[in-house]
Amino acid sequence: MAGGMRTLAKETFFYGMGSVLPKLLSWFLSLYWAFALPKISDIGVLTNFYAWVALLQVILTYGMETGFFRYANKEPNPARVFSTTFISIASTTLLFFIAAMLFLKPLALALGGVEMKPHYLALLVMILCFDVLGAIPFANLRFKKRPVRFALIKMANVVLTILFNLFFFLACPWLQTKYPGSFAWFDISRGVDYILISNLAASVIQLLMVSPELRVRFTFDKVLLRKILKYSFPILILGIAGILNQTVDKIVFPWIYPDKANAFTELGIYGQNFKIAIIMVMFTQAFRYAFEPFIFARNRDAADDRQSFSDATKYFIIFGLLIFLLTVGYIDLIKYLIPVKYHVGLKVVPIVLLGELFFGVYFNLSLWYKLTDKTKWGAYMSIFGFIITIAINILFIPHFSYMACAWASFIANLSMMLISYYLGQKNYPIPYNLKSAGFFFLLSMILFAGITLTYMHVGNIWLRLGINSLFIATYLFIVLKKELSLHSLPLIGKYFKN
Repeated sequence: MAGGMRTLAKETFFYGMGSVLPKLLSWFLSLYWAFALPKISDIGVLTNFYAWVALLQVILTYGMETGFFRYANKEPNPARVFSTTFISIASTTLLFFIAAMLFLKPLALALGGVEMKPHYLALLVMILCFDVLGAIPFANLRFKKRPVRFALIKMANVVLTILFNLFFFLACPWLQTKYPGSFAWFDISRGVDYILISNLAASVIQLLMVSPELRVRFTFDKVLLRKILKYSFPILILGIAGILNQTVDKIVFPWIYPDKANAFTELGIYGQNFKIAIIMVMFTQAFRYAFEPFIFARNRDAADDRQSFSDATKYFIIFGLLIFLLTVGYIDLIKYLIPVKYHVGLKVVPIVLLGELFFGVYFNLSLWYKLTDKTKWGAYMSIFGFIITIAINILFIPHFSYMACAWASFIANLSMMLISYYLGQKNYPIPYNLKSAGFFFLLSMILFAGITLTYMHVGNIWLRLGINSLFIATYLFIVLKKELSLHSLPLIGKYFKN
C-alpha cells in the first residue's frame, strides 16, 4: 500500500477513536434500552423521537455552524461573527421552544397518537433546545483549535447520560427493594421518561461546560447575519435532504403503517436491528473524518493524486465488505446484543449493511463535486435519494412493514452511488479500479450466499460459526493475496517485516 494510503488508514483509526468512541458508547446504551424497557413499543417511540431530533437539529442550526467557520476566518473580528450567529440561533431556538410548548397536545397527537404522550414531547423539545444552543460554542472551540476540550466535553455528555441511565435502571430498582418507602416514586414502566430525563440532564450539564465560550462582548450585526444566512441556506437544504435520507423512514413509519396499535412495536423491532448495522455507519464515519482533509490536501490536477483517490475508494470497499461478512457471518453471536423478542427483524441487517456501504462509497465518489466547486450536485443527488426513499416507504410500508424501510435505503443509496460515479467521470475523471471493486463485491456476495445456506441447513450453531469462519478466512486470504501484504498494514505491519 502506498505511503499516502498508510497515512489515510492511520488517520482513519485515530480520528475514529476520537470521534466515533462517544457514538459507540451511545450505541451500546441504546442497545441496553431494549433490555431495560418492558415494551417493544417504547423502543419504537425512542426510535421515532431521535429521528426527529436529528432532523430538527439540522433545521434549528440552519447551516450556521458552517457559516460561522466561513466568516470567522474571513472577517477581521471573529468575536462579532460568534456573537451574531449565537444570538441568531438563540432567538430562533427560543421561538421554537415557545411554539412547541403552546401546542404540545396537538403536536403529540399528530406525531404518534396515544403512544406519543405530551410530556415526552416536552422533554424532547428541551433536550433539543439545549443541544442547539451549544452548537455555536462548540463550533467556536473548533475554530480556536481546542480539540481536547471539545472532545472531553462531548465525552462527558455521553458518560453522564450513561450514568444517569444506570441510576434509573440499575440503582433505583435495587434501592426500591432495600428502601421501598423512599423509592416508591420509581416505576419501571415509565422507562421512556427516565431515558429522556437522563438525556436532558446531560444536555444541560454539557451546555454549562461549554458556556465559558459565551464570555464575549455580545454585538449583533444585521448586515453580517444576512451574508451568513445567504451562504448557509444551501447548506441547510443539503443538510435537510441528507438527514431525511437517513431518518425519514423512522419518522413517517407511524403515520403510514396501517395497524396503528402495533406501529411503534414494528418500528421498535426495526430500530433495534438497524442498530446492529451501525457498525458499518461508524466505519464510514471514521473513514470520512480522515478522507475529507486527505482529498483537500492533495493537488486536484495531479495524476498520482487521482490514483490515490482511486486507491482510497478501493480499500474502503474491500474493508467495508469485510465488515459486512463479519457481521452476517457471526450474527449468531451478534444478535444477542438485542433481546430475543427483537430477533424476528434480523432479516433487515444484511440489507441495511449493504445500503450503508453504498452510502459510504457514494461519499468517497462525491469528492468530484467538492474539488470542482460544483457542490449544488450534492444537493441534487441528496434530494433525488430522498424522493426515492420517501416514495418506496409510502408505497410499500403498508404491505411489507419495516422491510420496505430497509430496501428503500438500499435502493436510494445504490442509486446515488451510481449517479455520482457517472457524473464524476464526466466532470473529474478518476481511474477507479472497477475490476477490483466488482471482483470483491461478487466474491463477498458468493460467500454471503454460502453463509445464508449454513443458516438454512446447518442446525448446530458452533458448526455454523466454523463454516462461516472459513468463508470469511477465504475472503481475507484473497484480499491479502491480491491487494495487500501483511507488512504494509498500518499499526501492525511492523511485526511482519522481514
